[in-house]
Amino acid sequence: MKNILKVMVFAVLAFGLFACGGNGKKLTLEDMREAQATLFNADRTLNEKEAPKVAKKYCRYVEQNPNDTSVVKWLYHAMEINVMLKDVDKSEKLCNQLLEQYPQSKWAPMSLLMLGSFVYEDILNDTAQAHMAYQKLIDNYPESDLVDDAQKSIEFLGLTNEEKMSIIMMSRMDGDDEVIWQD
Repeated sequence: MKNILKVMVFAVLAFGLFACGGNGKKLTLEDMREAQATLFNADRTLNEKEAPKVAKKYCRYVEQNPNDTSVVKWLYHAMEINVMLKDVDKSEKLCNQLLEQYPQSKWAPMSLLMLGSFVYEDILNDTAQAHMAYQKLIDNYPESDLVDDAQKSIEFLGLTNEEKMSIIMMSRMDGDDEVIWQD
């Protein structure tokens, strides 16, 4: 009975390694660059067949190097890929992982802005969640260059692109008498 249990545990572990896409080989920066090269097609569209594999590889690299703060960019890029694939659950998970493991990185406020803009606003049309992501960026990263973007995003929440453009154009006309274009 013990032998059967040992075989079953070994089989589950072996299957787990296979399912994660590898033999446990330590990934290198060269592996990351090669994966990155497959991300887009020749016409610059997302290679939707390869993109999930690339994101998974980026995540494996992060898992293999958790104490190396330079891996945070690969975690962020994995999030970007999942946002492009419109995978809300993975995008949120990766953003939260990035914020928990690397809260002081430059990628942290960027991930919150991406989560608010592309996931909550564009994909889910959830202005309340978007507002919370933007506010978290403002509160947790007050020195970030992205605070102004987050504040503008809050101001524009729920507006159509036409309404946003109208506000932008009106604010420019009110404060500037300069002719922008001429016939």
